[in-house]
Amino acid sequence: MASSREAASIGRFDYIIVGAGSGGCVLANRLSAIPNARVLLLEAGGSDNRLWVHVPVGYLYTMGNRAVDWCFKTEPEPGLNGRSLDYPRGKVLGGCSSINGMIYMRGQARDYDVWRQMGNPGWGWDDVLPYFLKSERHYGPADAYHGVAGELRVEQQRLQWPVLDAVREAAAELGIPPTSDFNRGDNEGAGYFAVNQRNGIRWNARKAFLDPVRNRTTLRIETGAEVERILIDEGMATGIVFSKSGQTFRAEVSGEIVLAAGAIGTPKLLELSGVGAGAVLSQYGIAVKHELPGVGENLQDHLQIRTVFGVTGARTLNDVSAGWLGKLRIAADYALRRRGPMAMAPSQLGIFTRSSPHYDRANIEYHVQPLSLDAFGQPLHRFPALTVSVCNLRPESRGATHIRSNVAREPPKIQPNYLSTESDRVVAVDSIRHARKLMATERLRGYRPIELKPGPSITTEEQLARAAGDIATTIFHPVATARMGRDARAVVAPDLTVHGIAGLSIADASVMPTIPSGNTHAAVTMIAEKAADLIRARRRD
Repeated sequence: MASSREAASIGRFDYIIVGAGSGGCVLANRLSAIPNARVLLLEAGGSDNRLWVHVPVGYLYTMGNRAVDWCFKTEPEPGLNGRSLDYPRGKVLGGCSSINGMIYMRGQARDYDVWRQMGNPGWGWDDVLPYFLKSERHYGPADAYHGVAGELRVEQQRLQWPVLDAVREAAAELGIPPTSDFNRGDNEGAGYFAVNQRNGIRWNARKAFLDPVRNRTTLRIETGAEVERILIDEGMATGIVFSKSGQTFRAEVSGEIVLAAGAIGTPKLLELSGVGAGAVLSQYGIAVKHELPGVGENLQDHLQIRTVFGVTGARTLNDVSAGWLGKLRIAADYALRRRGPMAMAPSQLGIFTRSSPHYDRANIEYHVQPLSLDAFGQPLHRFPALTVSVCNLRPESRGATHIRSNVAREPPKIQPNYLSTESDRVVAVDSIRHARKLMATERLRGYRPIELKPGPSITTEEQLARAAGDIATTIFHPVATARMGRDARAVVAPDLTVHGIAGLSIADASVMPTIPSGNTHAAVTMIAEKAADLIRARRRD
């Protein structure tokens, strides 16, 4: 590794943003609007100009593709019966917004009110709602909950599956009301997810926020630039060192360095730079620049229990796509109308409800899909079936991510510790039972559902808990590894500045104190919007 003195300088900038994902693209847009500011945006990946990034069903081909995905893996998980999971993270312009499920979901108002109650003023629902609205270009009319002038397109899905309509009606039998909008502060109900698309094409953060400002003289974008460490001198961040095309460079900063590398990338970079728990850093010969024991800790993620039911008399993607004729029809529908299965988000129908009366608000989320397969990347089954996934919205299990060496290119350790608490195991068992109850409703009887996973013979608490560990997988929502707060384990203050390091802030999913009750992309966009205002307020002209 080259020293900072050996690295060639590319100059001094007012702001250096690390990561051109959901948060970094927003920050680049907003900060480069400052007159005479010099903004540097660094992205380890390359261009997102790839067919399967933009065709919605292409998530099947981007996750696990090293051209656009870091291709991380978890450590073996005791709660998953020793399994290690693939852990996709975007390594491309747009970051995870270029490979994610495109679902636009804010969570629940209470999520953000809890953040405020945890000692983070300015982060309650009423505080953050204006930032959600600022970015949004919603398909409906503007109102108190939706904006129509922002850059992030939010549209309805361009498909129709009668069997999913039936599942939505079946949910009503269980007392779960239909809803046309999950984003008004209380997402309890059943309905179709809104998606970040434009006319059936993925609308990622690059298209939304970066393209409109690419030609600004205040913005410099470097792709293929992997940041190795932050330069810190006497408690102040002074620049960064990055590698590109086999060479090492450095950039100095006069304002702030903003980390937007995500809940895995940000703690890794902090630790490589000497910021973290001394016990972790000393293992790899890294000098402690600043002791912050919370770096990499508090990892939270959504784990989905993927139950599968075979059905009869229903049209599903399994049978629609069978054979070359079916595939040609699907391709033609998309080519001519931008509709049909190729326009599908990974999940179409959502249900938010309570796994038991113990909860006073929705604590589980369904992702119902008109398809089934053994695992992502595997072929669809040859028979009609539904995948009825259920996840615990607010898990109590806490994991960690830390470096495994002092080499920047070495992937980090990721240990989510799924199902490590009794309450999470109870919710997992209850989730399987709830899915069975849904599929046993009168509305679905005509489809004669047959449980394939985990299987009807699995009935006892012990069997169900083990089955959950066998069939569960991540929904790719890691957060909270550099959480905000004022206590000794917090990494950033409520203004998103890193405790004890001047000129360094974070604006990505890592700062969340707790995981939102839903998908996380919209929340990261909101955090970056608010961060941009906070950073501008600190600016000294």
